[in-house]
Amino acid sequence: MDFQAIFQEWLTAFLLFLPKLISGIVIFILTLVGAGFIARAARRLSARRIKNHEILKLVYRITHWAVLIIGTIVALDQVDFNVTGFIAGLGIAGFTIGFALQDIARNFISGLILLYRQPFNMGHFIEVAGHSGIVRRINIRDIEIETLDGDTVIIPNMSVFENPITNMSVAKLRRRTVRIGLGYEEDADRAMEIFLQAIRSVPGVESEPIPMIQAVSMDESTLTLSAFFWIDQQNSSVLKVHSEVLKAINTASLEHKIDLPYPIQTVLVKKQ
Repeated sequence: MDFQAIFQEWLTAFLLFLPKLISGIVIFILTLVGAGFIARAARRLSARRIKNHEILKLVYRITHWAVLIIGTIVALDQVDFNVTGFIAGLGIAGFTIGFALQDIARNFISGLILLYRQPFNMGHFIEVAGHSGIVRRINIRDIEIETLDGDTVIIPNMSVFENPITNMSVAKLRRRTVRIGLGYEEDADRAMEIFLQAIRSVPGVESEPIPMIQAVSMDESTLTLSAFFWIDQQNSSVLKVHSEVLKAINTASLEHKIDLPYPIQTVLVKKQ
């Protein structure tokens, strides 16, 4: 065996391969250094139009990984690596993993759409998928809300995306309704005027749109009235103003001796 010929052949092959190796290493190092720089630049450009922190974080991560993947593929191609076969193998593996993790993928895609559309923001009071509360966290996979009882509810983004969303914090004004059971022997017009004055006197009740009261039904023992009034929820607590309205109506009924009867039932007892 001619070791000198083998060594000479190996050395020649190595010297021919060395420029490709150096080129691949240089490209990979530049990719590692440039990925962060390019990702930060993409985040700064996106911040001019996008104010959502989660979206900006996602833009940074996607750009960073995209540059790393592309740079690595180019570097491997420099050293005659079978990139086409490698990508094909990744595609098959990705399809298999994606099928197994399709729920996670659906939540991820739903999260991207929600972050883009922004039907609600942090601190908004929303109702979705049978739960209501204040939005405390918005993630790619789920959202976290805090109920009025202080409980934390984590809702998958897919459930949020597929269900109607009621955002109670977007509008400046919010309407509230109070139902009042009025005795049939009472003068309905007089009672309605007294109750309207009581509602208007409560701090936090808006004068425009004007509060109003309407008779809505004739029940077994009462004429049912509905009082409608508006609250500026950016400057007043909706629950507190609603509570004060209820107390004002009760106080007005006592002062003006307006009957707000309990439900009445008549029981006949027959003696055998």
